[in-house]
Amino acid sequence: MSKISRKEFLKTSGLVLAAPFVPVNVFSRSGQQQASTDDALLARMVEANDKSIASLLEMINQPQQRQYYRNLSGGFANLTAGYCNSKSSYYKSKEIVPALETMIRKLLELQYPNGTLDSGGNRLSPPDTAFLLEALCPAAKILNQHEFAELSNAKRELEKFLRNAGEGLRTGGVHTPNHRWVVCSVLAQLYAIFKDKAYLDRIEQWLAEGIYINEDGQFPERSRNYARVEDLAFIHLAEILDRPALFDYVRKSLSSTFYYVEPDGELVCLDSRRQDQYRPVSIALFYIHYRYMAIHDNNGFFAAITRKIESLDNFDRYVLSRALALFMESPVLSKKLPESNELPDQYTKYIVQSDLVRLKRGKVTASIFGGTDKPLIVASGRSTNPSFFTFRKGAAVLEYARLSSNFFNMGYFRSDGLRKDGNTYTLSETKEAYYYHPLPANKQNEAGDYKLSESVDGRFWSKMDFGSRPKDTLDLVTLIKIVEDNGVFQMDFDITGAENVEVTLELCFREGGVLQGVTQGRNDDEYFLESGQAKYISGSDSIEIGPGKFAHDNVSRMDGEVYSTHFGSIKGKGMHLYITGLVPFVHSITIK
Repeated sequence: MSKISRKEFLKTSGLVLAAPFVPVNVFSRSGQQQASTDDALLARMVEANDKSIASLLEMINQPQQRQYYRNLSGGFANLTAGYCNSKSSYYKSKEIVPALETMIRKLLELQYPNGTLDSGGNRLSPPDTAFLLEALCPAAKILNQHEFAELSNAKRELEKFLRNAGEGLRTGGVHTPNHRWVVCSVLAQLYAIFKDKAYLDRIEQWLAEGIYINEDGQFPERSRNYARVEDLAFIHLAEILDRPALFDYVRKSLSSTFYYVEPDGELVCLDSRRQDQYRPVSIALFYIHYRYMAIHDNNGFFAAITRKIESLDNFDRYVLSRALALFMESPVLSKKLPESNELPDQYTKYIVQSDLVRLKRGKVTASIFGGTDKPLIVASGRSTNPSFFTFRKGAAVLEYARLSSNFFNMGYFRSDGLRKDGNTYTLSETKEAYYYHPLPANKQNEAGDYKLSESVDGRFWSKMDFGSRPKDTLDLVTLIKIVEDNGVFQMDFDITGAENVEVTLELCFREGGVLQGVTQGRNDDEYFLESGQAKYISGSDSIEIGPGKFAHDNVSRMDGEVYSTHFGSIKGKGMHLYITGLVPFVHSITIK
């Protein structure tokens, strides 16, 4: 792991952090920037922006909820870009002026005296205010570049809003690691607009804490959704403050992110410590980052990823319809991309500190994961996803494999790390549960009033002073070995300990496919593979799995008490195929 102090950071201008992640010959024409403008892309962007403006003008007068306003900032940026872009059908349009004034008036109404706004359950939130300004600062820069008298009211009100917000960011706090850097990024953008050195002083206070990124290119949250926030923040900071060393964090993060991407652009989220561990995001959200760094560094690897994003079905939704203001504000983004390097079609990437392995064998991609945070605490900021394997072959998608048991209702298997030995990957876990004996005489009291405490295994609380009691131990020991051979995976399960414990292997396939060779369960989305082979078919692609095994049909409450106590579940959407057994459970399956 690496953590750079502020003192070291100021001395450093050329940390080569990205080298272990980037394929050989990554720079296509080192040192030669591509100067010409990408007119074709800009034309598509203007067209998409015009379509979004049409929708914005229809909803502009609808009531605005205090907690949900980010559409206003993005909308303001889109309107500004359309009005100020001579290629737009809304260039100098009279429709835009009152719409801009209405939007900024709404934002001012939502703003508290300290400059902040609410967001969802976050009240008077500096970081959420910063996210809002990510769109408004480019809009302000565009407006300042054009002397349109009819926009003077909107510009004046926008400046009032930004200055108020700047005070909120300069004096306010944050919740999470990434918040520090988005606040710094926006303060830097405000400094570029207003030249107030107080913004720089606050940036220095945050940067003095040091910037954490581990050897795998992961920021503390291990979240792709928040890595995009941090990457963009460091791009802004490096550019505005002339701190080239900050680009190295972006290079390292973006190089790592490539190995998380699935063919459809979805980013693997198994190791995330934030909300996206169950709600993956698209690499399309990284388009600006990859494009900027591809052009800035003349980097053929990043250029290839950028072009890959341009081919995705959601490129219009996530990029073309949103990004015109950024392209107009940035002198880098509008340039043509450098030549692309060929992206690797075969790789095994071991992301060591996440205990995550990503494999690609042409059309086949897979993930093996054993890196949830221990002890299990279900909370924001903790990695808790019990999925230990994913597999894709074209349109055929195994969303996840999970293993559960009814051992004291402790729920899913979560490995204590991952061991890699060539093409063999080992996951293991030992669960323990206890029966408690009477308290020793010196711990007893006549009133029977004992400490309210957590059981030693962490499953429940009671006034029993569990830590002072002798106990008997029962255990469940799980060993999973996964062997990969040219995109074919064999899984060997060996579960020992308390006998006759029910064990369930859950295989969740993407909705919309067809399962063959299976038995229907009680619910429409549940199936059992009692023996032989199953085939999942989606379009012209298929996944085969087996042999099956059937010893019980108890597939409810697989999550465990940590969820069921609060009537919750993390069962994913899809077609759920179960293989069941009893301890001792020894079974092998093949997935191909």
